[in-house]
Parts: sequence; C-alpha cells; structure tokens
Amino acid sequence: MKKMLLVLFTCLISIDIAYSQVAIHHQIATPKVADSLDIAFYAKKRGFQAGATVFGINMGVWAFDRYVRKADFAYIDMHTIRDNFKHGFVWDNDAMQTNMFMHPYHGNLYYNAARSNGYNYWQSGLFAFGGSFMWEMAMENEFPSTNDILATPIGGMALGEVMYRVSDLILDDRRTGWNRFGLEFASFLVSPMRGLTRIINGDAWRRRSTSGKQFGVPDVSVDVSVGVRTLELKDEILDKGMGLASEINIEYGDRFDVEETRPYDYFSIKANLNWQAEQPVLGQLNIIGRLIAKELVNTDKHYLSIGLYQHFDYYDSDTISAVSAKTPYKFCTPASFGGGLIYKRKLLRKWDIDAYAHLNAILLGGALSDYYQVDERIYNLASGFSAKTGFNFIYKKDKFVASTTYEAYQMFTWKGYPRDIDWDNVEPKTLNAQGDRSRAILHVSGLRLDFKLRNQLYLTTTFTNYTRDTKYKYYKNVFSSTSEGRLMMTYKF
Repeated sequence: MKKMLLVLFTCLISIDIAYSQVAIHHQIATPKVADSLDIAFYAKKRGFQAGATVFGINMGVWAFDRYVRKADFAYIDMHTIRDNFKHGFVWDNDAMQTNMFMHPYHGNLYYNAARSNGYNYWQSGLFAFGGSFMWEMAMENEFPSTNDILATPIGGMALGEVMYRVSDLILDDRRTGWNRFGLEFASFLVSPMRGLTRIINGDAWRRRSTSGKQFGVPDVSVDVSVGVRTLELKDEILDKGMGLASEINIEYGDRFDVEETRPYDYFSIKANLNWQAEQPVLGQLNIIGRLIAKELVNTDKHYLSIGLYQHFDYYDSDTISAVSAKTPYKFCTPASFGGGLIYKRKLLRKWDIDAYAHLNAILLGGALSDYYQVDERIYNLASGFSAKTGFNFIYKKDKFVASTTYEAYQMFTWKGYPRDIDWDNVEPKTLNAQGDRSRAILHVSGLRLDFKLRNQLYLTTTFTNYTRDTKYKYYKNVFSSTSEGRLMMTYKF
C-alpha cells in the first residue's frame, strides 16, 4: 500500500508540478515546547465573556454604520428582523473584496473572541457562525446573505487561527515597561479581539514568570520580498502595466512532523501586495492549514504523510489601463477543505526534492464574469473543486531553488437568472442569483527561481500565468490569459 502511494504521488507531481510552501526554510528562532503553566493559565473557558464580546462586536459595528456612516442598510427595527426570518437567505451582490475578504476578516473577530477565552479551533468556529447568523438575520434591513453565512465563519476560522497563532509569537508575559507595551500593541494589531480580551482580563500588564505563549516557540520561517511587477493581459488587445510589489511567505510549524495534529500546528501563508496604479493592494492571499495528519512512510530516502487541510485562496486584479478596459482575473475560495499529501526525497548528494498534492472541495468560491454586472458584483458565486501540487528542487540546502507552480479550479454556478430578464428594472438587493449559469475553469501556473547572494539575502524572479476558460449556458464562451512577472530581492528572517 505504501509503495502504491509513493508511485501514485510520483506520477502526480510529474504531471502537475508546483512549488511547496517555503522552499528554503530558515528558522527565526530555536523551537521550544509550550510551558504547561502557560497552557493551564489561559485554558479556562469563559463562555459568557466570549458570547458578550461577539454580541458587542455586532452592536459596535452596527452603531458605527447607523450613526456615523448613516448607511441605508443599518436602519433596522423589529419589522426588518421579522422580514429577514420570513424571507430567508439570498445571494447578494457585494464586491469580491467585501464578500470574500472583509467578511472572513469580520468572522476572524468573532472567532478570536472565543479563541482568546479558552475555546479551541472547532468550538471557536461555532461562535463565528453564531456571530455571523446574528448579523445576517438582525443587523441589516437587507435579506440575509447565503454567501456571507458561509464565507464569514469558515473563512474567519482560517484567518482567525492564523492571526491567533501569529499574535502568540509576539506576546511575552515576562516583559515590562515600554518593551511590554510594544509587544502588546503589536499583538493587538494582529489579533484585535485577543488584545481586547487581554485588556479586559488584565493579562496585558500582568507580569508572570513564564512567557504565556500557548504554543511555545514553533518552527517558523518568514520571507519578505520587494521588487517590481509587470502584468500583461492577452486578449483582443495587448494590455500591459508595471509597478512596485512585495510578497510575504510564512511557514509555521514543520510540514514533515505530524506527531502534533491539532488544527493549524502547521500552516503556510502567501500574500502579494501591489503598489501599482489601478491595482488592488491585496492581490493574492493563500492559506493552507493542516487540521489532522498521519505519517505513511519515513525512511532514509522517502517521507510521505497524508492529512486533512483547510484552504483559503484569494486572487484579485483590476483593469490595467483604458487600452482594453478589461479586468485580467478575479477568483477566490474562502471556504475550501480537502486531503493532502506531503512528500520529501533525497535525490543526490547536493540536491533535495520536496513536494505536496491537494485535492479540495470548494464550498464557496467566486470567479470573474464577462456578463454579470449587478450593483458592485462582476463575478459569479460558485462551488466546485480544486487541485494543487507543489515541487521544490533545492541545490546545496539553500544556494539555489527552482520551483514551478500549478493550481487548477473548476467552479460551477447553478442558480442563475431568467434568460429574458429585464436588466433595466432589476432590484439588486432582491435578485437571488449566483450569477451566470456557467462553469469556470481556472489555472495558475508559473516558475520561481531563488539565487543566494549572501547570508539570508536572495535574488528572486517569478513568472506566473493565469488562464480562465468560462463556459456559459446562454452566452458565448470566453477564454482569457494573463501573464505576470516579478523581479525581487528576498530576505529570509
């Protein structure tokens, strides 16, 4: 059985190859297990405080929307709440950034209200769902949103656990004075609800003999890259753009260690930030969090493990220029889970190889539409499946890495709208449609090369290609291709 899995995995990566999370893993600190005193001190569950914080988040956001922004949707009463329960859920027409990033971020606040009060990953997810349900049913005069009740708690669990663990890296209960204040403030920025909970409980200034870290000092690697980015849309008209860009890669935990199988003992983050005219600042965000895993093979030459993973993927771009006035790509999967394999092999004396493969179910996703443009939405909501594979070819441990990338997504939009719809008289707030009846096939593939210059400094060059093949039921099918190139300096902390 083990030999069959090795053969299957080798065949898989020979067909679809992609780079693994962090090719050259450079520890920012020596790993250290958590102190049992710290775990016990912060393990007490405070259900009332967690629930009150979730309730307070909703009331605070609603009060800001109602009395400061004076937003139309915030004028609520018992009649609007009754109407929401009576009508039920619909697909909304908010922008992708709102639906697929800001709502998961909001869910992260609910999640960490519970996580910071002693609850684990799964239990905190229930609080995130409860907070989202309260908001959808009672805090707006618009009908509750089907996509929000999925994206907010599930995406919030991914963002929330990552932020909780990153904030844990920062905190140190042994410190005092301005040093302590700086650490508490930085942790608050990363995880506001954890920071607020620490203030309420007095933990933000209480000095203890141990650090308070719930996860000790994990094996963490951080890469930061800065450079230039070019974006080219290949359509009827060639459209190009150039600007500054940065990239952050974080690997938390050891991907080859499955002795600890608590959710997110291992995860990776990749974030691309653009400083380019007309482009969104957050261009890409990928999170892969391990929920549970089991080792299958561990010999001198081979390592293989299998596990269940949560995925959060977000890719965004905007019109490059007025030349074609077209958006290159937009797609996301804020609610996605699947099985994954992690593989490592020693090839030759100077070369190493590691890889992964994932097959995922997409509960909620979105992909750019060529026809559906209602209110703020220019994308179709969908569900489906995705596949990811990864491959690194490493020379002399850290001298040079050649990596290729490949991700494939198929997303189906099944709840459309009448073919003879009168768009001039459509009410966006009540149109209950995922978008165009369609199937979107998306591919992300590319190449990355890292050359070591000195110590922890690398020259990095990347090439990425995005293709979208959308097959519509009532309209002409559309294929588009976009290329992206980056030249960057990378520092490994």
